[in-house]
Amino acid sequence: METHINTIHNTIAANFTLKSLLRFTLPTVTMMLFMGLYTMVDSILISRFIGTDGLSALNIITPVINLIVGFGGMFATGTNAIVARELGEGNTNRASQDFSLLVITAIVAGIGIAIAGTLWKTSLIQTLGSNKVLFPYCNSYLSVLLFFTPAAIMQILFQHLLVTAGKPGVGLMVSVGAGILNILLDILFIVEYKMGIAGAALGTGLAYTFPSLVGIAVFIQKDAVLTFCRPIIDFHVIIKSCKNGFSELVSQSAMAVTTFLFNITMMKLAGETGVAAITIMIYAQFLVTSIYIGFSMGVSPILSFNYGSHNSPRLTRIFSYSFWIIGIFSGILFICSQLYGPVLVSFFTDTTSPVYHLASTGFRIFSSSFLCSGFTIFASATFTAFSDWKRSAIISCLRSFICLVIALMLFPRIWQETGVWLAVPFSEFASLLASLILLHKFRHVYNYCQSRHSKPFASPCPHEIKS
Repeated sequence: METHINTIHNTIAANFTLKSLLRFTLPTVTMMLFMGLYTMVDSILISRFIGTDGLSALNIITPVINLIVGFGGMFATGTNAIVARELGEGNTNRASQDFSLLVITAIVAGIGIAIAGTLWKTSLIQTLGSNKVLFPYCNSYLSVLLFFTPAAIMQILFQHLLVTAGKPGVGLMVSVGAGILNILLDILFIVEYKMGIAGAALGTGLAYTFPSLVGIAVFIQKDAVLTFCRPIIDFHVIIKSCKNGFSELVSQSAMAVTTFLFNITMMKLAGETGVAAITIMIYAQFLVTSIYIGFSMGVSPILSFNYGSHNSPRLTRIFSYSFWIIGIFSGILFICSQLYGPVLVSFFTDTTSPVYHLASTGFRIFSSSFLCSGFTIFASATFTAFSDWKRSAIISCLRSFICLVIALMLFPRIWQETGVWLAVPFSEFASLLASLILLHKFRHVYNYCQSRHSKPFASPCPHEIKS
């Protein structure tokens, strides 16, 4: 017990300064960034060695991937919030019991998704908007990838919980290893063995499996902060976990719907060329937002722990530092996207192709969303860390669904392709306004922005707290 407590106090319970917070979150930021990079490399290899039809097909079935990631994120963030808070309250045994129960639940859910997806695969692909040209690619990729659904969910779950268990460095090394493995397997299966898009799916699936096996090896150790043990069957914990992480499922489900809308809209406006162009946009967005997601993943257990231990001054300081860090990241990423966006697009396709012209033109408009997305992602993660799933779900739903659907239904009718590129910046800006309103309204409820009116832990506001 004493070893567990000492380990916790050396990690998420530390008295963070701005520098030490950056150092603590760097592994998860790097981990998510590397995931974004190897996912992008995966799509580049498909585009270059299979063709832009393969890239378009990948985006057609992306809604299925979104749902898998959504369930993984739901269990991961929900479990993380419960376990981190229990550790903050000193309930280490109960934390391990709930951790074990929720991991088993996530695996069972993954198996169920894989079976359902396989049974209704053909209808699913057709419903998602595939035409006769793209259907064989979609079918081949999805047939292989569904088999690895439990591993995909476990990978996401363990990435979050390795941070909570005080092992962010292990999470980083595992993610880097999985990314390198994915790239090498893609080259082997796609380029060397000529397995086509099924080879890409196999490489991705095996890359999912690697972090899952490492996570099991880490958490099976009896002296770990979190360890597998005989769980207490408590459906209340399962429901609470799903509610806490529900915003992640909402976000990914909304992304599935909006990706579908993007696809059918661009198919009408520019055919398969348009679908390929919007695919490049989505992968570029995933690469950039992976930085924000990684930072939020790193900060979330710290927020949960300090909320659980009622350390409001430290909670306030962490919240203030986080806003400064995200603001700096946002400015840098926006400037880089404006300067080097066409270069990024050129990795996917030749500069003489119609896809390049359409995507590089749209990227300068699309990338303005990077100024807002980090704050909304962090705001949603903050409410999840406090087990306030309702506020978290509201932000996620606005950002990933409501505002985006409204824009996609209206803007292309007025501005054609330009309207499609404007949809995401509009959605991010509108949801940012909503996030700021909610954060301001609940600042004294959770004491992450203290003032003299705060109860029960009154202390100075963030700008008055020195590091």
